[in-house]
Amino acid sequence: MQITWLGHSGFRIQIEDAVLLIDPWLTGNPMFPANGRAEALTGATHILLTHAHGDHAGEARAIAQEVGAPIACIHEISEWLNAQGGVETIGFGKGGTLTLGGAKVTMVNATHSASIDFAGKGLIPGGSAAGFMIAGEGHVIYVTGDTDIMADMAWMGELHAPDIGILSCGGHYTMDMERAAWAARKYFNFRTVIPCHYRTFPILAQDAEALRAGLPPGIELIEPQVLVPVAFPKG
Repeated sequence: MQITWLGHSGFRIQIEDAVLLIDPWLTGNPMFPANGRAEALTGATHILLTHAHGDHAGEARAIAQEVGAPIACIHEISEWLNAQGGVETIGFGKGGTLTLGGAKVTMVNATHSASIDFAGKGLIPGGSAAGFMIAGEGHVIYVTGDTDIMADMAWMGELHAPDIGILSCGGHYTMDMERAAWAARKYFNFRTVIPCHYRTFPILAQDAEALRAGLPPGIELIEPQVLVPVAFPKG
């Protein structure tokens, strides 16, 4: 299994027989190198969207057409994309689980705004924000999506027991590093934590030292580098 950061909140996750693109925002992403597009997209089997904001979903339709992969997302975004035409979508809801190339992807709650803000027509309702629990190869990856701490994290940690946390924790728009560390201590038994939604813009946290300082001993914190895969052995 490999997890590769695409900058901001974008990830490429190779798990089981799937290559999942999570919130792939490449064009306009100041962290993503212009010559890295083929490396990021080649072989992609599915696109997953946590919510409809432009820095997460704004390029999803174009990427889906480019690689021929369906977009899995909350029902309202799928309906909007279907109305635009030219892409295949898989609309589902919180608590729903998809089997994608042998990986199990469950949509879970997140607390964040979720309007479609990349359509050039003002803000359009886009359902609500979500995260994902992605299970395969003996691991469960919790992709928080844009969120603050939630009481829901208590049952999510107990029921899904993720060992890898991809935490959106740059502050201002989401929980910050200290809050993410508190949530990790309180609700989860992660073996590995990967921060995201940081370093992209000056308003966001530029490093994860506060997260590192707040995590319990024994948790590996990986500050990802763009397009550098992180490999995990089968659990």
